[in-house]
Amino acid sequence: MRLTEYLRANAPFLTAGAMLTFLSSFGQTYFISLFAGEIRLAFDLTHGAWGGIYMVGTMASAALMIWAGSLTDVFRVRLLGPLVLVGLALSCLAMAFNPWVWALPVIIFALRFFGQGMCSHIAVVAMARWFVATRGRALSIATLGFAVGESLVPLTVVAAMTVMAWQTLWIIGALVCICAVPILARLLAQERTPASHAETDVSLGMSGRHWRRMEVLKHPLFWCMVPAVLGPSAFNTAFFFHQVHLAEVKGLEHLVFVSFFPLYTAIGITSMVVSGWALDKLGTARLTPFYQVPMVGAFLLFAASESPATLALGFVFLGITSGANSTLPNAFWAEFYGTAHIGAIKSMATAVMVLGSALGPGVSGLLIDRGVGIETQFVGVAAYFCMTTLLMFVGITRAARDLPLAQTQAEIRMPQP
Repeated sequence: MRLTEYLRANAPFLTAGAMLTFLSSFGQTYFISLFAGEIRLAFDLTHGAWGGIYMVGTMASAALMIWAGSLTDVFRVRLLGPLVLVGLALSCLAMAFNPWVWALPVIIFALRFFGQGMCSHIAVVAMARWFVATRGRALSIATLGFAVGESLVPLTVVAAMTVMAWQTLWIIGALVCICAVPILARLLAQERTPASHAETDVSLGMSGRHWRRMEVLKHPLFWCMVPAVLGPSAFNTAFFFHQVHLAEVKGLEHLVFVSFFPLYTAIGITSMVVSGWALDKLGTARLTPFYQVPMVGAFLLFAASESPATLALGFVFLGITSGANSTLPNAFWAEFYGTAHIGAIKSMATAVMVLGSALGPGVSGLLIDRGVGIETQFVGVAAYFCMTTLLMFVGITRAARDLPLAQTQAEIRMPQP
């Protein structure tokens, strides 16, 4: 099928996925961290205290994701999606009007759970389940919402903060989420239920069967993948969370620093599209073990950079892995463990990802307060990604022997009610 025909046939479902990934921006670190200076000033917090609050709230959301993520195996996206968006809108309003420091962990929990957690989870699980033969292409298109958010939101917010109060921007975020609810319901008016879909259009995992969550937890491949799932979330989050501090360390204006984001996004989109195409041609087993190698170069460059040009090159390498991270890991779970219980299985990976985003800023902020410079930390991060690459290579190479020789199921184009 030609790309234009593919987009036309699947437009409602791909658009719904892209909209959810974009709206997750309001719970993503790159959005919340833009207000780090204002929040710390308003509540008189140190880097470590703010990072600790962020860590507590995010860890709580990770714990809840283990249960809530499995709801995608039971309920339609058109039911879960609007509920999640309403929760995200209320969370944004809470941040705008909150006067109490003790409430910050609760608000961070809600933003991270409804935004980064459920919005992202619902979107990628839907793509992995609805699409089989073109799963990589579907994921690369739907996750463009992440890239658009990372590109446009920071520059827009930083510019807007020069003319309006930071609380007003949170109110605008709430209104955007509310306006999206009827649009999502309209797009998915003909959505198929997860249960009926699992019985008809399915993709089998290792040993030619569908794996359940407890079986996955007992399988060694899952534990080989855990550090790889945690790493990008933890260290990308720490990088963007402490962007104001990093800009100060590098002697750059914050607006100059965020001006690199469009470059990062452009590379990420390119990597996302290329990895999605390559995924459909080659499969996750051949690609996944090596997609974090560019992170090694990225963090070494961030540690050593003394000029904007070197920093920009670091963003290029960071974008390569970030783009591939939107497609390869999400398809990996479906290819290796099957799609019948993909919501429950993916919820564990999402919980690990959210946990990483909690640990990264908290640990990094604590180290900054104790005199361990962020540039020194980045050298350790590069070593971490060398380790994850080795673990993935060993685990996936062994497990790939049990994959079905071919997937014979047909691609779903227009789901029936």
